Amino acid sequence: MALLQFKKKPTEATPATAQDVNPEVAAFLEDYSIEVMPRTAEKVEDFRDWLPAGTRVYIAHIEGTPIEDMVATARRLAREGYPVMPHFPARIIKDRAMLADWIARYQGEAGVDQALMLAGGVDTPHGQFDSSMQLLETGLFGDFKRLHVAGHPEGNRDIDPSGGNANVDAALRWKQRFSETTDAEMAIATQFAFEAQPIIDWADSLRAGGIDLPVHIGIAGPAKLQTMIKFAMACGVGPSIRVLQRRAKDVSKLLLPFEPTEVVTRLAAHKAANPDFNVTNVHVFPLGGIKTAAQWAIDHGGAAAVPASHA
Repeated sequence: MALLQFKKKPTEATPATAQDVNPEVAAFLEDYSIEVMPRTAEKVEDFRDWLPAGTRVYIAHIEGTPIEDMVATARRLAREGYPVMPHFPARIIKDRAMLADWIARYQGEAGVDQALMLAGGVDTPHGQFDSSMQLLETGLFGDFKRLHVAGHPEGNRDIDPSGGNANVDAALRWKQRFSETTDAEMAIATQFAFEAQPIIDWADSLRAGGIDLPVHIGIAGPAKLQTMIKFAMACGVGPSIRVLQRRAKDVSKLLLPFEPTEVVTRLAAHKAANPDFNVTNVHVFPLGGIKTAAQWAIDHGGAAAVPASHA
């Protein structure tokens, strides 16, 4: 008999039964979004077998990815019926002409009308843009229906090298003011974290500071612990990484997949007790694979998480 039993990677979505679902978690996961890259999207034969109809799919633009691959992925997802939100990383966009070209391609070939603005994980800008604010100031997104900006519940050392949140918070205040001048719906999409309380405290501090943009909280989908730690360190996750470090000390759990169920359950309970909590949606980073993340959402999301082809 095996000492450790592992879940097999899903080859097709398996709907959950109603009695297995926490209603607070199911409500919290309603209208969740997910992030893909061109190379990871290629591993999914048909997203309708895994994602609910209408799921917003972000396409992460990693340095070196050709725009042709990004647009092809957007076109494929749109064809399968999903609203697409590509990343626009300021520091890898050389100039206004390149930005205008990307927008024209996305709109012309995939009908894209929403975007996530972020600085991008590049130390030295490739051209004239250094921040998402500069992208917004171009006016080139004037006919987009939805614009999301990045949020960092545990800070960001690229923006605040000495620690703290002064620069990050100043940028969010600027984006709050910008939201009052545009017809586009705006929201904050955040980096992932592993503890609920720091997220709650951060979200409450935004509202106290006059920032009322809805928050789409980043959650890391199930993955091997080693994989989770690698991504957490690369993405600059803050104090909540201690959740992973504590688990790594327990040999019996070292090889088991780490799931976000605990942090999501606590956030869902807080949302149920505080309906005006400004975290409105969950955004899933599929660190252990798109199908694995989608199956986790199906297991916990109830009727709203049933894939389009099963509905």
